[in-house]
Amino acid sequence: MQTHHGEPSFHLGTPEVDLSVTARGGHMAPVVFHLSGRDVSPYSLSPWQPSEYPDVPPLLSVLRGDFLCLPFGGQDEGPPHGEAANHGWQEIESNDRSLRLRIACSDTGATVEKSLAIRPGQQAVYLENRISGLAGDFNYGTHPILDFSGISAGRVTTSAIRWASVYPGNFSDPSAGESQALAPGGRFTDLRAVPLADGGITDLSVYPARAGNDDLVMFTHLAATAEQPFAWTAAVLDGYVWFSLKDPADFPSTLLWLSNGGRSAAPWNSRHTARLGIEDVCSHFSDGVNTSRLDLLAHESIPTTRRFQPNEPVSLRNIHAVAAWPAENGAIVTITPMGDCRVRLTGEHGDACDVSLDWKFILE
Repeated sequence: MQTHHGEPSFHLGTPEVDLSVTARGGHMAPVVFHLSGRDVSPYSLSPWQPSEYPDVPPLLSVLRGDFLCLPFGGQDEGPPHGEAANHGWQEIESNDRSLRLRIACSDTGATVEKSLAIRPGQQAVYLENRISGLAGDFNYGTHPILDFSGISAGRVTTSAIRWASVYPGNFSDPSAGESQALAPGGRFTDLRAVPLADGGITDLSVYPARAGNDDLVMFTHLAATAEQPFAWTAAVLDGYVWFSLKDPADFPSTLLWLSNGGRSAAPWNSRHTARLGIEDVCSHFSDGVNTSRLDLLAHESIPTTRRFQPNEPVSLRNIHAVAAWPAENGAIVTITPMGDCRVRLTGEHGDACDVSLDWKFILE
C-alpha cells in the first residue's frame, strides 16, 4: 500500500504506466502514462484532501480518477453511486502487470472483482469489473474524471451518436448554491451545438468553458458494426490524447459531467473547476436505480438498466489509453480498428496515429 493524495492506495507500476487505486471506493488515480520523452497524468485529483471532510460519503471525500458505480447515481437507500464507490476493496492477486481487487456489497448483494492490467509496450489500462451474485434490474457505470486545468482549449469528441440530451431537470440546484448553463432537457445531435438555458447555443467539444457552472448531458451511441465494433470517446489535452473504448451493448450511453465551479457547498466550495467526467453508463442520466427502473427512454430504445441473474456473472470491460497528439492535429474524428492489435486515430485535419491496442478485449 502507498498513500496518494491522502488516501491509502494499491499500486501497479510498469515501464508504460504507474497507477494507484484507493482502498476506499476503488478510485483509480493518480495514473501516470510514460510516453516517449514525457509523462502525462490525465485523471483528476480533487482539490481537497480526504481528511478535510470525514463526515461526507467517501465517494466525495476520496473523489478522483475512475471508479465503478453500482448502482449509478444518488440512491434512496445506500450511499451515492453504491458501496462499490465508497466502501473498502481488498487485494486478492497482483503481479508485475496486473492487479485484482474484490468487494462484497451489502446494498446490492453483488460481489465485484476489479482487474487492472497493463500490456507490454502499450500506454493503456485494461479494466474489467466482474459482477456476480446480483439479481434484478440495476443501473451501473464507470466514472472517469479528467483534469483540464491549465488547458485553454481541450477538445472532446465521440463516435457516432443517435440520441443526445441535456439532463431533463435541474442538475445543479440553485437553492443549494449551484448553477448550470445548459437548457434542461435540451436535445441536440452534435456536441458543437447544445442549447443554453438563456436561449443560445454552446460548443461542448471545447473545454474548459462556461465557468461557474456544473452541467450534465447524456448521449447514446450507434450499435456496433463489423466496421466499427466499439464506441469511443476522446479528449485532446496538452500535446496528447486520452481515449476510452467500450462495447455499446454493455454501456449504451455516455455522460459528460462538465464540472467547472458550479457547486459552492462543501466540499466543492466552487473550486472543482475544469474537470470533465466521461462516464460510460447503462442508466437514466445520473439518476438512481429506482428512476432508471422506470425505463423512461424505452420509446427511444435506450436501456437504462440491465437484468442480472445471480448465477450468471457479468463482465464489464473498458480500455483507457493515451497517445502523443500535437495540438495542431485538432480534435479526434475517428478511432477505427487496424487488424486485431492496433487502432488508428484520425484528426480533423487528416493527421493519423496508429496505437498498439488489443481492442478485442472489450468484446470478450
